[in-house]
Amino acid sequence: QPELQESGGGLVQAGGSLRLSCTASGRTFTSYGMGWFRQAPGKEREFVAAIGWRGEGYKTTYADSAKGRFTISRDNDKRTVYLDMNSLQPEDTAVYYCAAKWTVATSYHFWGQGTQVTVSS
Repeated sequence: QPELQESGGGLVQAGGSLRLSCTASGRTFTSYGMGWFRQAPGKEREFVAAIGWRGEGYKTTYADSAKGRFTISRDNDKRTVYLDMNSLQPEDTAVYYCAAKWTVATSYHFWGQGTQVTVSS
């Protein structure tokens, strides 16, 4: 099972950009679908974006709040998934979590520790 380590969070002004990275351990990275979730203070964790495993053609999906602003991608050689976030707004402030699921699993079973993203107005 993979261990996931996020990086790239920080403080940014509204309208700015950040790139989050998540690196996975193990040698079967292409067999994992990868996702990004976030949890703001006092709110439930919510889906942000996902990129499928090799058998799904690395299909990407996005929450409505992320469409047009965020881009998920993966570098399989580096076992890393990225979340490029543009036009950030204060409502994007949250702890962002990387997650992984094995091939066609419906739920994410592996989670990183999270990285804080704070957007100031």
